[in-house]
Amino acid sequence: MKSTFRSHGFWRASSIVLLTYTLLISTAFGQAAAPQAIPTLSVAERKVSATVNVKTLREVTTALADKSMEGRGTGQPGGAKAARYLALKFATLGLKPLGDVGTYQQYIGFRSTQLAPETSLKMGDVSFKLGDEFVPAPPYTQDKATASGGVVFVGYGVTSDKLKRDDLAGLDVKDKIVLVIGGRPKDVDETIWQQEAGQQAIALNLIRRRVAGLIVANAGSKRASFSLLADYLSRRSVTLADASQMPFRLPPIVLISDAAAEKAFNGTGMTYAETLAKAETGISVSRDLQKSGTIDVMIKREEVKGSNVVGYIEGGDAKLKDQAVVFTAHYDAYGIDSKGRIYPGAADNALGVGELVAIAEAFVKSKTKPRRSIIFLAVTGEEYGLLGAEDWVNKPTWPIDKVVANLNFDGIGTEIYGPVKRIVGFGAEFSDLGKTMEGVLAATGMILTEDPLPEEQVFYRSDHYAFVKKGVPALMLLGGPEGETSKWVKRAQAWMETDYHQPGDIVRPEWVWDGARTVSVIGTLIGMRVANAEASPQWLPTSPFKRTPGTVASPPLGKN
Repeated sequence: MKSTFRSHGFWRASSIVLLTYTLLISTAFGQAAAPQAIPTLSVAERKVSATVNVKTLREVTTALADKSMEGRGTGQPGGAKAARYLALKFATLGLKPLGDVGTYQQYIGFRSTQLAPETSLKMGDVSFKLGDEFVPAPPYTQDKATASGGVVFVGYGVTSDKLKRDDLAGLDVKDKIVLVIGGRPKDVDETIWQQEAGQQAIALNLIRRRVAGLIVANAGSKRASFSLLADYLSRRSVTLADASQMPFRLPPIVLISDAAAEKAFNGTGMTYAETLAKAETGISVSRDLQKSGTIDVMIKREEVKGSNVVGYIEGGDAKLKDQAVVFTAHYDAYGIDSKGRIYPGAADNALGVGELVAIAEAFVKSKTKPRRSIIFLAVTGEEYGLLGAEDWVNKPTWPIDKVVANLNFDGIGTEIYGPVKRIVGFGAEFSDLGKTMEGVLAATGMILTEDPLPEEQVFYRSDHYAFVKKGVPALMLLGGPEGETSKWVKRAQAWMETDYHQPGDIVRPEWVWDGARTVSVIGTLIGMRVANAEASPQWLPTSPFKRTPGTVASPPLGKN
């Protein structure tokens, strides 16, 4: 599942726990699927369901999450090894290649960015430790950004007539290093504060005043501590090599921990804790700290390559085989970092790729060929902003206007907690894929559960959204276990706190693989019905994405 600490943001831990809780408890947010025209599975559907092999699913997931894959990093050797492994799997299954020049791999150029260890922060006589006490914040508009000058503390940095507040009054910040605190006074309405004192607006206002550099204290929160922010921001980042670069330079911006902030206020007449407490009462605390500072942000950039892995089964209907249903799952994780830590990405998302390969195997073994063609696309670069999926839909190896639907597999591993009974189909409300899914769930005795947290915009945070932006109806499937819920909620919460996007996301002995098989079966059946239907899936009249596949329209504001 895509992280969003950078430009795309990050699916907050507490939100995922709440999502998991909702998925697991009864049907408060969902409903038993209504009877459909075909409430049972056809003979062909029962046969293809029986061939979804849990052994294949487990084998692929375990292999991808193995340490030898080095976390399958985008543009790293481990990612290349994983791609070769999947290409061989596709070939062994008998899928036809749909990559570059008759291969299974579609190569993509990336630009990798990593903070150099020479990056430093100093205030007065104190030097701060990178990662533990401070971390630079992107975007990085130059390979070396340096700032030096007097340190001026500007409180929240807010200038607003509506709030009757000017934290910069009487201060000269030009060519100075400005220290600002996050948060807000306790007696100020949160909505008004967000409207008048957004972080971006504050930063732009200070940059327009030509500050030399920015230091942000109190940057963490209960949902995302400073240590978690520093962990993500210290990792390498990846963009598409042909992505446009910012045409201007920004001053260096760094975040500091509470402990670092205390050191910054040493000798100023008031501690950081006292200053923060005073600021929260609404009293102005801005002042010149009467000390100098230096920020040096050093960036190492590298041009690297990665690849999507793609194969297909040709449809059996002469009129429909030029149309295709695309199954997707991202095989990348966070790779191996500069400290040698490996991020196995077992639940997110080796498991989804295992489900994808198990589905491909079931379609290959089926004696009845689907009428439309079926494409299996394992993408890279998802964790950095759906990069592999975006590249494929913009440089498709199958005409994008002939792609009728996308079914995506990504999540946090709730399907391996136990036998699956509940299914969420993110995006079901936008197209008649939702009705197809309802029919499959009714026929298999599953419980349809609606998106319990639409305000979290999960639909916009995985590879299917790249297809949606091109006008292709899509679903992302997520499964939840049956049975007692309290222990599963506790388990999900513990996993989110320790393992999400961390080295601890590994395959564990207690995983219930049959739950993941159930999700694979549901995906297989939905894909089979779409592939065999006379008409292709259509957007609902109320959908904001309603347009012809292959055309582009601006997504709803605030969703990307």
